[in-house]
Amino acid sequence: MKLTKKSHACVRLEKDGRTLVIDPGGFSEKDAALGADVLLVTHEHADHFDEGQLRAGLESNPAAEIWTLKAVAEKISAAFPGRVHTVGHGDTFSAAGFDVQVHGELHAVIHPDIPRITNVGYLIDGGRVFHPGDAFTVPDHQVETLMLPVMAPWSKIAEVIDYVREVKPQRAYDIHDALLTDLARPIYDRQIGALGGSEHLRLTPGASAEL
Repeated sequence: MKLTKKSHACVRLEKDGRTLVIDPGGFSEKDAALGADVLLVTHEHADHFDEGQLRAGLESNPAAEIWTLKAVAEKISAAFPGRVHTVGHGDTFSAAGFDVQVHGELHAVIHPDIPRITNVGYLIDGGRVFHPGDAFTVPDHQVETLMLPVMAPWSKIAEVIDYVREVKPQRAYDIHDALLTDLARPIYDRQIGALGGSEHLRLTPGASAEL
C-alpha cells in the first residue's frame, strides 16, 4: 500500500490500482480528491470537509463513492444519489478493495463552552492504517500505521504522546499539522519520537511512503 501525505489532515492510500482519500478539506490541495475511488470524511469541520473538493472528486470519477457521518452526508447526498453513504461507530464496509472499520463517536473537546460534534475514525484493511480524525480514539485492534493528529486547538503535546503510547502502532505519521510551524517541528519530532514508544515519522505534502 502506498501512503501519500496531502496538506494538513488529508491522506491518499493506493493499492492494486485503486485510491482511497481521507479528509480532503479546506487546508488541503484543491486536487486532493481527484481520481479517488473511495472518499472518507471524519467530520464536518472545514479543514476536513470541503464540499467543493468532494464534488470535484465524485465528478472526476463517476464510480467514486463517499462514506461519512450524517452531518456531512446530508450536505452532499442530494447531488449524488446512491453514492453517499452514512456510517457510524461499529460499522464495517468494503469499497474498491479496501476494508474499512469505523471507530469513534465524538470530536475531542476544544473548550467546554463549545458543543462537541460527531467524529469518526477509519481503520483500513484490518489495522494497516488508522486515521482518527479530530479525536484520540483508540480502536480495539492492533494498528500498524497511525495517522497522528500532531497539533490542534484541542490538544497539547503530552496528550499526543500519551495517545501514541496507548495505540502502540508500529509507526506514527504526522497529520493535522498545518498550524505547526517549521520552527516548532523539531521539538515535536524529538519529544514524540523519544517518548511515544513507536517510530515517529513525518512526510512533507506530496511525499509518499510504502507501507
